[in-house]
Amino acid sequence: MDLTYTPEQQAFRAEVRSWLEAHVPKHPLEHFDATREGFEAHREWEKTLKSGDWGMVTWPKEYGGRGLDLIQWLIFEEEYYRAGAPGRVNQNGIFLLGPTLIEFGTHEQKQRFLPKMASGEEIWAQAWSEPMAGSDLAGVRATAVRDGDDYILNGHKIWSSRAVFADWAFGLFREPGSERHKGMSLVFFPLDAPGATVNAIKKINGHVGFAEIFLENVRVPAFNRLGDEGQGWHICMATAGFERGLMLRSPARYQVAAKKLATLWQANKETADPALEADVVRAHMNADAYALNIYQTASRLMAGAKIGPEASTNKIFWSELDIHLTQTALNILGPQAELTHDAPDAGAVDWIDDYIFALAGPIYAGSNEIQRNIIAERMLGLPR
Repeated sequence: MDLTYTPEQQAFRAEVRSWLEAHVPKHPLEHFDATREGFEAHREWEKTLKSGDWGMVTWPKEYGGRGLDLIQWLIFEEEYYRAGAPGRVNQNGIFLLGPTLIEFGTHEQKQRFLPKMASGEEIWAQAWSEPMAGSDLAGVRATAVRDGDDYILNGHKIWSSRAVFADWAFGLFREPGSERHKGMSLVFFPLDAPGATVNAIKKINGHVGFAEIFLENVRVPAFNRLGDEGQGWHICMATAGFERGLMLRSPARYQVAAKKLATLWQANKETADPALEADVVRAHMNADAYALNIYQTASRLMAGAKIGPEASTNKIFWSELDIHLTQTALNILGPQAELTHDAPDAGAVDWIDDYIFALAGPIYAGSNEIQRNIIAERMLGLPR
């Protein structure tokens, strides 16, 4: 793998950096899960990004993108995190559903949904998990019954990220009577549709990042089904590949955090345990190793490959990397870590909040226990 950037890639990096320096808000926005106001402020930021055609740079121009390749997307992400730009409130749309829609959707579906996704006009929630079906998605019980040109949706979804304030959701539904991996379809539905009830689930920090959704005879057009009827499991596994193996957790996220960790160490090394320096170095090595792996994955995809079960190794790596990195920060700060919030010597990072969020990493996007089963069975060929 050639790690040298071309002159064109270097020029693109300069273009991204210049635009972000001119447009990134001078003061941090309120978190999009905290309040409706914070959510809408992030929607406005998405519209600002779209004004420069930065909403989702890899998508075709006709669908709201720039038609760029994955290496350029990684460059964009590096500059985005370097600039301290706001979090992407529509990550479920642009990073998960969008790439899946491009692969499986009709031209008409792409025209309808992608431009509004790229501009932030429509924000998406993920509605896969159910009370009895989390990492085991094949256990979903919510149903989609065909009624002429429509589907009637019924069921109970939970842990739906962004659903409290979002506009649309994409959910996994099954034909009544079908079992496990068969008879499922991926269907979009508006969250304000008649019969849809959204109840907020507060996190430990008070933010409403999740919701449960009750669907009672919600009618949506069959146009909202992605792919063929019964193809839902196959499509969702493609989405999970993007989620676990490429787009959900940009390597720049961890590279920037590792640099802030180094700043924290330099400010506290006189009082911290000297042995922690090795953990700071390890965090940098992990972040760079993850970045190189993602560059390799992007290069493979650009050459025509598909994301496969190796995405599970990525998911385990970035989730455990995140815990180690943030735990190291808390160890450096010692007892004061629980009292630190945006302290100058912490690199303007709320390390305790980041650590608590990192603890969820081995659970969401498919628990790491399930990922290890996938690696054992599909990559190593071990028996069940």
